[in-house]
Amino acid sequence: MKLAVLDSKGKETGRKVDLSDDVFAIEPNEHAIYLDVKQYLAHQRQGTHKSKERAEIVGSTRKIKKQKGTGTARAGSIKSPIFKGGGRIFGPRPKDYTQKLNKNVKRLARKSALSLKSKEKELMVVEDFNFDAPKTKDFVNVLKSLGLENKKSLFVLGDTSNNVYLSSRNLKGYEVITNSELNTYKILNAKSVVLFEGAVEEIQSNLSK
Repeated sequence: MKLAVLDSKGKETGRKVDLSDDVFAIEPNEHAIYLDVKQYLAHQRQGTHKSKERAEIVGSTRKIKKQKGTGTARAGSIKSPIFKGGGRIFGPRPKDYTQKLNKNVKRLARKSALSLKSKEKELMVVEDFNFDAPKTKDFVNVLKSLGLENKKSLFVLGDTSNNVYLSSRNLKGYEVITNSELNTYKILNAKSVVLFEGAVEEIQSNLSK
């Protein structure tokens, strides 16, 4: 599978890049995608939710009324969950939400996501470029040239390009990552995926293992 390489102005360079069918043209595995996305979203949760239970409430342990003769239920402490300001019954506790997923399944999910983008014509390859200084205006001009204005997009760099990353940081709906940060969720969450020419070989090498 061949794809034309564009420059930062959206024009064809006359070169074409070979995209491996084993990475960009497989039959998508929806279950693998589901598992990988679920794991990614689960790992975004801190799991630090906590409420105080009866033993953790600061307060007197004095018996607030006599055991019998009041006509109401017995009560041993103001920290009882049935009283205002008391502890919470079965409240949330800190929890680890991390999930295990085999490397082969994650690899299959990412190949499936890239294949979907390729099939839907939402994948493009751009020759490597950089900015002399971080300027949001320069990045906006690139978006206009590529026809990606007002379209949620993911840019995948071959090597770290700090000025390109900093230029995109103030724009909502656009994300710039390196090929090592590529994951299934980010691929599917973007309307268009833009691969820098230098990133293609690295992606294919990582996902062909």
